[in-house]
Amino acid sequence: MSKKHEKKNKWSQEVTEHSDALDLEPGVFKLDDPKDIAHSLKRSAEESDRRKSSPFRSAMSMLTFYINRAGAGLTRKQKGVLEKAKNQLRKDFGREPK
Repeated sequence: MSKKHEKKNKWSQEVTEHSDALDLEPGVFKLDDPKDIAHSLKRSAEESDRRKSSPFRSAMSMLTFYINRAGAGLTRKQKGVLEKAKNQLRKDFGREPK
């Protein structure tokens, strides 16, 4: 693995583990239930006093960021769980699922 690739991996891992906007529960993106992921992200976003946008936007941004950065490293099953978590997050915030 090249130094550049190694640094890139560490950078995105650092963001998901130590976000400046949200204090995430450990292992939240590894959970098997989309509802558990969405509820955890919602809680984190609503409790944060450091986020710069709405709780919904912060939670959705973190979830989307994780999906995009993990990319090919996600199993098909886990990516499906995370995509369902997006819809659950929309429901939890009273928005229409896509």
